Amino acid sequence: MADKRYWLMKSEPDEFGIDDLMSRENQTTYWEGIRNYQARNFMRDEMKVGDKIFFYHSRANPLAIVGTMEVASEPYPDPSQFDPDSKYFDEKATEEKPRWFLVDVKLIKKFDNPVLRDDIKEKEELADMMLIKKGSRLSIQPVTEQEWKIVHEMAGEKA
Repeated sequence: MADKRYWLMKSEPDEFGIDDLMSRENQTTYWEGIRNYQARNFMRDEMKVGDKIFFYHSRANPLAIVGTMEVASEPYPDPSQFDPDSKYFDEKATEEKPRWFLVDVKLIKKFDNPVLRDDIKEKEELADMMLIKKGSRLSIQPVTEQEWKIVHEMAGEKA
């Protein structure tokens, strides 16, 4: 069995922030709307139940990792791709051949001290973190175990 993996998932807090996740039943929701093939492939092919995830607020002030979640389901087709009234509708997707997948995520913890992107950029040990690489805009990114531990330290949390 493969070791546990670590991820970072971005969301705009005015669309869906960590407080929204906290208010959901069982602090769990589906992570819909991924429409980038590489991000989709991470969800569909690599994410496993129990994998740990950083929740990152993007297009926010400040940009920050605000907490942690875990993968709470196997991947399954994103139902919004079939709904003509959804902003995530995809006319080329069919029930027989879905194009877009998602996983459910469950809150682990909202950080008391969010870890700012600017602080991550200053941390030499995090220089290779995909989040701060020039041109890296993926909404789902792999995180190394070492990066997971360092960010937790920066937040004053146990990994």
